[in-house]
Amino acid sequence: REGILKTAKALVEDTKVLVQNATASQEKLAQAAQSSVSTITRLAEVVKLGAASLGSEDPETQVVLINAVKDVAKALGDLIGATKAAAGKAGDDPAVYQLKNSAKVMVTNVTSLLKTVKAVEDEATKGTRALEATIEHIRQELAVFSSPVPPTKVSTPEDFIRMTKGITMATAKAVAAGNSCRQEDVIATANLSRRAIADMLRACKEAAYHPEVSGDVRQRALRFGKECADGYLELLEHVLVV
Repeated sequence: REGILKTAKALVEDTKVLVQNATASQEKLAQAAQSSVSTITRLAEVVKLGAASLGSEDPETQVVLINAVKDVAKALGDLIGATKAAAGKAGDDPAVYQLKNSAKVMVTNVTSLLKTVKAVEDEATKGTRALEATIEHIRQELAVFSSPVPPTKVSTPEDFIRMTKGITMATAKAVAAGNSCRQEDVIATANLSRRAIADMLRACKEAAYHPEVSGDVRQRALRFGKECADGYLELLEHVLVV
């Protein structure tokens, strides 16, 4: 645990330097990016060791830990991209605004990792913590989904329909966890929900941008995809309250 906390702290320092160097020379920016990449690599290693130390009889908690560090790594990748885009830009440029947003997400995800690490051995709160992390992850996925940036690839509406089965399974699991209130059921729900909603949002956007889909249908599909994720978030928040 100490190793993870120490490395996460070093990553936060690297992140600050990275953001500060957005207006500096390319050389300084490259150094800051390299330093943060080597720190996130170290952080991933110590989190993997931490997950292994929990023992194979608790795989769902191991998944929660690995997911938490994956979120930090993704946020760092986005932040490095945003820093490059904002390099040399004026303070009121949209790229600078995006950089500030990316920095906020990075801080949120590191904080989430630290909370998860602290709760992971606490039988009374680890399920609740996993659910909080999943709710935050889904909100971040929704922000990406709602952005006007088109997906990197497209897929067919049939692929999307297949993805919705995961939502049905995850919903049943969430209802069962809300009834049982057992921490292990809540953790399993958190892990399944995270994957089901992320897959659904990705498949929805990819299908909506299929060349044979009209603009009107695309807008409706995106609206319903968002409504589905919003409704599911509400369900998870009810489970959290229970």
